[in-house]
Amino acid sequence: MAILSAINNEQTNAKSPVKVDMRLEVVVIPVSDVDRAKQFYTKLGWRLDAEFASGADFRIMQFTPPGSGCSVIFGKGITAAAPGSAQGLYLAVSDIESTRNELLRRGVEVSEAFHGGNEHTGQDEPYLFGSVRVSGPDPAHSSYRSFASFHDPDGNGWLLQELTTRLPGRGLSNFDVATLTELLRETEKHHGEYEPTAPKHHWSSWYAAYIVARQDGKTPEEAAKEGKLQVEGALAA
Repeated sequence: MAILSAINNEQTNAKSPVKVDMRLEVVVIPVSDVDRAKQFYTKLGWRLDAEFASGADFRIMQFTPPGSGCSVIFGKGITAAAPGSAQGLYLAVSDIESTRNELLRRGVEVSEAFHGGNEHTGQDEPYLFGSVRVSGPDPAHSSYRSFASFHDPDGNGWLLQELTTRLPGRGLSNFDVATLTELLRETEKHHGEYEPTAPKHHWSSWYAAYIVARQDGKTPEEAAKEGKLQVEGALAA
């Protein structure tokens, strides 16, 4: 009985799992010539965040693509990976053709837009949807289905992927004006559904909880519950 009691107490006192954020912050790109790589990523229009050096054997640079929460680092003495070995690095864009044209304008060699049909036995360079690249963007411009590719001077491979609507539960991260406008309208709609039965509160706390939840990948319904908990939890405190 004592053993069973101890087990039951242990189960009762066990802490619930705690969510710990693990946000992808940096990807290391192996290069052979740091100055050449710096020139290339500057030409892309990426932001130079930092540049450090210590002696002749250590140098580090950090660049961030426009609108990205994740940065890339390259340099000297920071990775054992072979230069050019980083492949399949995806950049989400809202319009594949306009992004491709901007890179061409900047003097970057970039492939034509292409799409695929999940063929995995072709001769083309592999990517998410197989080894066959069909010329032109996806005819329906379905989200996630249109691509273009380019390489840095060492051969590290990048792909542009057109993303117009994220899959459910995948969060919201590309906050351009159109995306944020749509999210605010969605937030307003769900807050309006909650308001008739809600206690007196300021809309900002509900909106903040809802938007953070959507950024974290929760569905609109789950985000609405987070908004309710935020409001009613604050009032009960």
